[in-house]
Amino acid sequence: MAFRLPLRSPRELTRDKSDAGFTLLEILVVITIIGLLIGLVAPAALRQLSGARVSVAKQSIERLSGVLDLYDLDMGAYPSTEQGLAALVKRPTGTANWNGPYLKGDSVPLDPWSRPYVYRSPSERAQHDYDLCSSGPNAAQTGADMICNP
Repeated sequence: MAFRLPLRSPRELTRDKSDAGFTLLEILVVITIIGLLIGLVAPAALRQLSGARVSVAKQSIERLSGVLDLYDLDMGAYPSTEQGLAALVKRPTGTANWNGPYLKGDSVPLDPWSRPYVYRSPSERAQHDYDLCSSGPNAAQTGADMICNP
């Protein structure tokens, strides 16, 4: 006599709704796919963020250069290195023609890396009245890594 497995009805072969869910293998596959996507997308997104900060720094330097030009029109000279960019917000001592504040707020804006802009007047570069620079992503104080007014 041969042994036979009992026949099951199609209803017994399907899962009940109470048994519905994901298997461990399915969850692991989804987690692996998400991990791969993050690994591929995150570096590209970080590169874009770095490029955006450099662009914002250049635009901010151009805007501050325009404000410094307004200061020069009123005062007849750019602020000295000692006065710095604070002269755009608060009246320097001993000035009569100051029509500021030239910037909104009580403080000078910071660069996109939350560091103060480097301001020197007179300029250390040829054919410039002043230097207005951001130390950039590497916090460089001199050299090609700085982002300066054109």
